[in-house]
Amino acid sequence: MKTQGSRLRLIAENMANAESLGKTPGADPYRRKVMTFKNALDRTLGIETVRVDRIVPDPSDFELRYDPSHPAADEKGYVKLPNVNTLIELADMREAQRSYEANLKVIEASRAMLTRTIDILR
Repeated sequence: MKTQGSRLRLIAENMANAESLGKTPGADPYRRKVMTFKNALDRTLGIETVRVDRIVPDPSDFELRYDPSHPAADEKGYVKLPNVNTLIELADMREAQRSYEANLKVIEASRAMLTRTIDILR
């Protein structure tokens, strides 16, 4: 759940900066960030968990838009646009939300099973 929460925060950051352009001629705009995951052993529980491995910049190219009046326009009049695709971010957000909800349901089911077990043992 913690990992999916971190993923949702990163997606929100990407979406918030989807229109963030450079301020000087030829400057790069906001570059989308992506998260990689790893399995990690939780020694106290004795189970494998999913953790955030790294947050890295997306190496995909920036789109160009012709706008010679913009302060970030290069000598040819093109402005670099962020490499954030809001449709992809929305799909990623939905996936992270569903994973978070599924983890929450597992915790609720486990708690209910433990409660029932305690009731049976009384």
